Formats: sequence, structure tokens, C-alpha cells
Amino acid sequence: MTKQDMQRNISKVIEFLGMFMPITLAKRIVCIVLLSIGVTEEETAQISGFCKKTVKSVKKRLDANELDILFVINGGGRKSPLADFESDIIEEINQNAYYTKQQIADMIFEKYGIKITQQAVGKLLKKRG
Repeated sequence: MTKQDMQRNISKVIEFLGMFMPITLAKRIVCIVLLSIGVTEEETAQISGFCKKTVKSVKKRLDANELDILFVINGGGRKSPLADFESDIIEEINQNAYYTKQQIADMIFEKYGIKITQQAVGKLLKKRG
């Protein structure tokens, strides 16, 4: 089996596992298996789709026998620009008559200087009930 065939097969395994769990966890499981059978960190990075830094971190956790941490998926990403103002925005919405998401987006821009989309307003409203 060539290296390309192996990468293709492992990509299919990751894709299959991704149907049942977050893709990051699927890649991490494959990474754990590859490192456990002695594949080098560099090859594991190429095959799993993780960067070398992530593979090194997984290897460090494996070596320290911290397996429970390897199966935790953290949020990641950047903080919402509304995070510090969410409760104030919701209070404003509840106290005044806003009929559309665009009106709410305009109010947020006027009061807080943060430009957001109607979709982001919808997520905020859904998140806050």
C-alpha cells in the first residue's frame, strides 16, 4: 500500500467517524492510533490533517497518560464582539419595540458601535431565549 493510499483510507475513516462525532475528535482519535503504533509525529501530522504542534501536544498527553483530556472538545474560536454587552442588548430589546432583526442590528451599531448581521441577531435572540 502506498503512502497516498494510506492517507486516502485514513481520510475516509476520519470522514466516517465525523458522522458520529465532531471532526476534530475523529482526527484526534486517528492521531492517537497512529502515534500509538509508532508513526512519527511528522507523518502523523500529514496523515491526520493536524498541524505538527497539535500532534506534538497529543503525543505529550499520551506520554503523560492523560487520555481523558484527549477526548474533550473545547469551544475554540474567537470571542463574540457582543459578549460583553449581551445582557444590556437583551434588556434594551425587552424594554423597547423592535420588530425586525435589522432594527436590532441598527440599534446595536448605534449604541455599541458593533456592526452585526441579521443572522447574528437571530443567533443572539435564540441563545438568550
